[in-house]
Amino acid sequence: MDFWETENFADINGYNPDSVVCLKFPCYYLHHSNKVVWLLHQHRSVYDLLQDQKECPSPELLALRERIIEKDTTHLSRAGKVYANSRNVGDRLKRFNGIDATPLYHPPALADHLYSRDAEPYIFFPSRIEALKRQQLLIEAMRFVQSPVGALIAGDGGQRPVCEKLIQDLGLCDRVRLLGHVSERELLAYYACCLGVFFGPHDEDYGYVTLEAMLARKPVITCTDSGGPLEFVDHEQTGFIVEPEARSIGAAIDRLYERRNEAANMGRAGYLKYKSMGISWDTVVNALIGEASNESA
Repeated sequence: MDFWETENFADINGYNPDSVVCLKFPCYYLHHSNKVVWLLHQHRSVYDLLQDQKECPSPELLALRERIIEKDTTHLSRAGKVYANSRNVGDRLKRFNGIDATPLYHPPALADHLYSRDAEPYIFFPSRIEALKRQQLLIEAMRFVQSPVGALIAGDGGQRPVCEKLIQDLGLCDRVRLLGHVSERELLAYYACCLGVFFGPHDEDYGYVTLEAMLARKPVITCTDSGGPLEFVDHEQTGFIVEPEARSIGAAIDRLYERRNEAANMGRAGYLKYKSMGISWDTVVNALIGEASNESA
């Protein structure tokens, strides 16, 4: 924080940039007369995630939190314009700092490569295996799934041993498989052939998985407290928004299987919704650079 607050980008090795676009904490503390912020996320450990901790934070952490909120508010207020990569990120900024941000969506890295095939009986969940991503919700839900559907979970992370133990303890070794790291080619194929995608993280900033599923024409099951995905999933139109509870998730999976034509239609509706939203890098760049040009003029 102290370092970035001393950075003056009006002169970088003799070069004066027309504008500077800042993405993350604390680089937006830098100084420039034409600073535009496209906020990907703040330092969540002292914002919303601090509120979710069961243990009382130390006085030192509380003091640091106050300092960060004060500095964030000061420096973000000085930006010519503030965008956020999702409405959820913008809502947090408004709630904690009183600053408005315009949502500016961008496509996932695989946007031009995703495709669709006929559905096979499995639910796909690709993501880092961490507590906030909540792979355990899907594992627990598989206890209640009545249809012959399995769950494939791709990715690695600190919670993988916990998930492995949970699968064994619940006797789900024949229904839930942890794939670990998969290649890009494999990832695309798993998306293409799945019955649907589960993505129910806790208060996600944005969530590429949702967009990737939509581009693969697959319905998305997400949760009422999942944050970013709720900006894209329309309940019973492009997927399901359910309580973060195993039985509810299991019921949604069963419905996808029992009404496979409806599930396919949801997937197509999701694809059409994505296309209708004009999500592209051209849109992002034009917004950021256009704003910078206007500020310069």
